[in-house]
Amino acid sequence: MRLLITGAAGFIGSNYVRKLLSGAYGASEVQVTALDKLTYAGNPANLASVRDDPRFTFVRGDICDARLLAELMPGHDAVVNFAAETHVDRSITDADAFVRTNVLGVAGVLQAAKDARVPRVVHVSTDEVYGSIDSGSWTEESPLLPNSPYAAAKAGADLLARAFARTYGLDVSVTRCSNNYGPYQYPEKLIPLFVTNLLLGGTVPLYGDGLNVRDWLHVDDHCRGIHLVLEQGRPGEAYNIGGGHELTNRRLTTLLLEACGAGPERIRAVPDRLGHDRRYSIDDAKLRNLGYQPQVAFRDGLAETVAWYRDNPRWWQPLRRDIAA
Repeated sequence: MRLLITGAAGFIGSNYVRKLLSGAYGASEVQVTALDKLTYAGNPANLASVRDDPRFTFVRGDICDARLLAELMPGHDAVVNFAAETHVDRSITDADAFVRTNVLGVAGVLQAAKDARVPRVVHVSTDEVYGSIDSGSWTEESPLLPNSPYAAAKAGADLLARAFARTYGLDVSVTRCSNNYGPYQYPEKLIPLFVTNLLLGGTVPLYGDGLNVRDWLHVDDHCRGIHLVLEQGRPGEAYNIGGGHELTNRRLTTLLLEACGAGPERIRAVPDRLGHDRRYSIDDAKLRNLGYQPQVAFRDGLAETVAWYRDNPRWWQPLRRDIAA
């Protein structure tokens, strides 16, 4: 199988590439074309372990470049699109960049796949497209009610994927994951930001009352779910991928403080994020019916993640220059 992986140098995309080439998904005959623009969150170091693999080819480029996509797409058996702007805070201050990549870029990927007659496409999305839910959990049939520019842009891409399936018969599925964590995550996101702040002796900025709830999903489990959808997902369908471990941000902060040997005096209260969704919760029974099951226990995954950041300061320290701690 020959795969085009877009956004391959980011946190989740690079994890998928490393696992795929390691044989974690049982794919022995695989060729990977990795496409990434290498924005601030795209890091060649994330792919260092596979750089010399003869099955791996890296191309630096933008999914908004229609000519490049037209050149790359033919001959591939499938496309998995990870390419996206993903940080909610950045979307609040610069929505244009999110619309460009997350909507127009995805439209370009879908169009190029259709034109090249690529047999299979998976678009990686987020549970944030559903908005906020007070009780219960979203299913794939729940309405899309995004509240941030990031989530709205991702919802737009999801709808484009559905339209390409319905209008053109493109074999495209969408995955919607809960909050990811794990090694190699860019240190603007909550867990790596808090961990690296604590390792540097600083404080951690907790939004509002800290009672916003998120479901946490290890990146290995997420990528396992994505590959299952690649193999078994139906055209035009969406699939939720959850970790099954909901926590308030305040409780998560306490766990991170404990893991880093720090006390509550290291918490710094900051004004709440604009439009901050209160709770995310997804029902992933649809994917579990295909055989999905999270394998990384949250406490184990969190401990391993903290240990990775503690052991790899040379990876994350250069990345923190432009991050407000």
